[in-house]
Amino acid sequence: MQDFLWENQSSVSEFILLGFSKDSQINAILFNVFLFLYVSTLVGNGLIVTLIHRDSRLHTPMYFFLGVLSMLDMSYVTTTVPQMLVHLVCQKKTISYVGCVAQMYIFLVLGITEGWLFSVMAYDRYVAICYPLRYKVIMSPWLCGAMVVFCGLWGVSCSLVYTVFTMRLPYCGPNEINHFFCEVPALACADTSLNDQVDFILGFILLLVPLSFIVASYICIFATILRIRSAQGRLKAFSTCASHITVVTMFCGPAMFMYMNPGANASPERDKKLALFYNVISAFLNPIIYSLRNKDVKRAFLKLTGWGRTTE
Repeated sequence: MQDFLWENQSSVSEFILLGFSKDSQINAILFNVFLFLYVSTLVGNGLIVTLIHRDSRLHTPMYFFLGVLSMLDMSYVTTTVPQMLVHLVCQKKTISYVGCVAQMYIFLVLGITEGWLFSVMAYDRYVAICYPLRYKVIMSPWLCGAMVVFCGLWGVSCSLVYTVFTMRLPYCGPNEINHFFCEVPALACADTSLNDQVDFILGFILLLVPLSFIVASYICIFATILRIRSAQGRLKAFSTCASHITVVTMFCGPAMFMYMNPGANASPERDKKLALFYNVISAFLNPIIYSLRNKDVKRAFLKLTGWGRTTE
């Protein structure tokens, strides 16, 4: 990998990130919007992690995975947003070659890990609804930890392949990236036929395969829910899955469209909007979606703040 990186670095030492606009007034507005989203994302996800850590009633597999998701989301946005905020208010919008490679690699590690974590969370819901009496036995702490480690190792290894193939590409002149951070499709601007094939294959493995696991889990879940006789029981079972389905759709939909789309069909402006959606917006909305109708999280929040009385 080092040879590939230094081969390209000999021709360019830094990149210029073009961002969203050259208009200073528009950039000032965007700065305030993204600063609000970033701070809110850190506060919201940080609160979720704190509640899960402090409240023993949230020490279950479902909330364990939710806590991991929140930590991934905080890391995910921190990889890109702080630099984007600086570039929105500064004239110099550059990033070093090494910094670009590091940002792209870390972003991919976190994104791929999160994609596979969603499939693990779907499996957790499958076991909880289809095998409720065996749930605690099947979803043991060891298995939960092992599945999270698998997601992380898968993200680390596959991101390395993505990064190596991308950094082998010659760059469009001279050293400009029409994006707000270093992302694979934004760098793929030369003869990308080989890279497109690798992107499609890895996109299939990293997006469609976990998505297939998620769909298969929910087919079994819905089949079980339909066999529940009471309408209230069906509604309660479905409500435990609604948040996860919403979050998966927001993350995987834009990511699949972007990473499995051939480089020849790429649209920089469209790609920036898609990246904002699955990188910033989804991380901002995740704690809201998971806590809005979740009585356990609300109860833990009231207990932590002392704003209400809770019953054991």
